[in-house]
Amino acid sequence: MENTYQWLAGFAQSAGLLYFVGMFLAVCLYAFWPKNRARFERAALTPLQED
Repeated sequence: MENTYQWLAGFAQSAGLLYFVGMFLAVCLYAFWPKNRARFERAALTPLQED
């Protein structure tokens, strides 16, 4: 029983690590993709615009 628990715990930890690394890379790709530059520049200027 303990062997199964250790295997499942190790698998869950590895899968979670891979998931979070993948999500981090996806967010970085989205943030630095050249096509999104205009959208982010427009969003950065929004607080400075007067109503």
